[in-house]
Amino acid sequence: MFFCVSALAVGYLLGSIPFGFLVAKARGVHILSAGSGNIGATNVKRTVGSIPAAIVLALDVSKGFLAAAWPIHAVGGSAGERLGLLGLLGALLGHMFSLFLRFRGGKGVAVAIGGCGAVMANVLPLALLTWVVVFWASRFVSLASLSLALMIPLCTYLFGHSPFACVIAVAMAVLIFVRHLPNLRRLLAGTELRFGRGERNM
Repeated sequence: MFFCVSALAVGYLLGSIPFGFLVAKARGVHILSAGSGNIGATNVKRTVGSIPAAIVLALDVSKGFLAAAWPIHAVGGSAGERLGLLGLLGALLGHMFSLFLRFRGGKGVAVAIGGCGAVMANVLPLALLTWVVVFWASRFVSLASLSLALMIPLCTYLFGHSPFACVIAVAMAVLIFVRHLPNLRRLLAGTELRFGRGERNM
């Protein structure tokens, strides 16, 4: 139980580090009041620029990876994998509901990608390919992100991961969908903006 709580807590603290907020603040932009108010890479790109957005994307992926990787290496085996999954879940919750931003945050896609890269990397190629294809066809970052979120639990199941991993993958997808509800409503209403046209997605 101690290790489970530790993995969740450390993951949450890592996830809570608001890199998007910090990078934007260093450029004189209060990201929570700019654009969509989201701390993710897409809003940083729109309000601050491409290079800061790339930095934020890399840092968000890295914190997801680290949150999942350290328990795997510290404990090892199937127990380490389960703890890594809990660390990933904690990081996702921290990113979405940051302790340092009064429980505001991002939408979790980059963090999920990083964490999956550490604990179940074989789900990523198909999930990322789905993101690329949907984005290329639609130019909606939000739709591509939701498609990726659906593919993660599907691939987790198809590639024979443990039932616990499948449960965590489903929980991740649900969280990402919840954070994308405003985008989903706009997609259904036909008012979501495409990438490069004032986008307000990821």
